[in-house]
Amino acid sequence: MGEGRRSALAHLLPWEAPDGSVTLAEAPFLRQIGVRRRGRASAYLAGLPVPLEPNRVAVMGLVRVLWLGPDELLVTAPDEAVGGLMQRLARIEGNVLADLSSSRAAIDISGRGARPLLEKGCGIDLHPREFGPLHCAQTLLARVPVIVEQLTAAPSYRVFVRRSFAAWLCGWLIDAAGGQP
Repeated sequence: MGEGRRSALAHLLPWEAPDGSVTLAEAPFLRQIGVRRRGRASAYLAGLPVPLEPNRVAVMGLVRVLWLGPDELLVTAPDEAVGGLMQRLARIEGNVLADLSSSRAAIDISGRGARPLLEKGCGIDLHPREFGPLHCAQTLLARVPVIVEQLTAAPSYRVFVRRSFAAWLCGWLIDAAGGQP
């Protein structure tokens, strides 16, 4: 008998700081589609809104489109929300697609201590006047390359990290939040 599907961080998350200030959870089985666009940029791609400013996020239902570079997008969605999205994106001339779902884990960080926790290991300015909901950035967190996306003003964040670093980064986050990794 085969085992059921298991996420990359199921053995570590969810976790909550002893004082309740931070909660870490995995966004398991999140589809991540890397899109490289050639040619003229437009406001929509296969029916999805595209961010028109650098380091921004456009949202349509459960699908999120992150602007990672002038010709680079990351489309994320829960598996059940993807449907024929890959096929629609592939039909657009000039697009180069890569299913990156297996390459990165996604860690959701929330609570009143979420921003201070990220600031301990991240060099970007996360103050609300500079980085708010629907912002994203590629940066280093505890010397690990990540993509940080702010989900809500509460604040809550999603951190995309390569699976090979995911458990280590999770341990670092727990330790930096005052817990036992």
